[in-house]
Amino acid sequence: MNRTVLITGASAGIGAALARTYAAEGWNVILTARRQGPLQALADELTAAKGVTATVISEDLSDPVAPERLVATIAARGLTVDGLVNNAGFSRVTGFLDTDLSAHRAMIQVMLTAPVELSRLLLPGMIQRGFGRVLNVASLAGQMPATGGDTLYGPIKSFLIKASQGLYLETLGTGVHVTVLNPGYTLTEFHDVNGSREQVSSAYPTWMWMDAVRVARIGHDACEANRPSVTPGVMNNVMAGLARFLPDGLALRMVANHAKRLDRI
Repeated sequence: MNRTVLITGASAGIGAALARTYAAEGWNVILTARRQGPLQALADELTAAKGVTATVISEDLSDPVAPERLVATIAARGLTVDGLVNNAGFSRVTGFLDTDLSAHRAMIQVMLTAPVELSRLLLPGMIQRGFGRVLNVASLAGQMPATGGDTLYGPIKSFLIKASQGLYLETLGTGVHVTVLNPGYTLTEFHDVNGSREQVSSAYPTWMWMDAVRVARIGHDACEANRPSVTPGVMNNVMAGLARFLPDGLALRMVANHAKRLDRI
């Protein structure tokens, strides 16, 4: 197999774990994120350990022209994208009105607009070749009621879940698999970056946290099996199931109590 996968947000966390997972399966990887140093270190690791070709393209997906520029750069290097992992993302635990409009725009651009544009740019080639993989990394938060203090994160992830389901249906029978991965709390630097590590560590017992390597493997395998969606972890599936059946008022009260525990509202 000589397949190549593009992974956004590949410099750390689930993105880096997915890069290692795909490389272990023999995929060449195109790694993109803002930080050149960690990307290059990961590329060197994968090339040495797995014998795959690892290409680094530093890009900031908060720039509205970044998706088209990224795809153009890939084409200029003579590379073909057989798989796309839309993983780049972040959260902000400041209140909606306490966050600058530019910061809201950046979150929407990175986590909603960029996955849509990359999918639209790359899916036609996959369909034409009769082979493709698209793995969208959403979140358990996208399956739960909205919360205050991180107001846009859950709704954006809900959009990604629904968009993935639509693409799954549109690509049936084409050789392209589209899967959405919905991780719960995962051991990465994610909560260090948004400044909530202390709060979430004290609020959630260790057994609720999953390892990024395991989450990545579950996502990869689900996409290979052409499953439309996958939520890693028994407890995460229980929580997602309860959220579907609880009355909205009760669910929102429960989420509000949770947000207060984390000092977000």
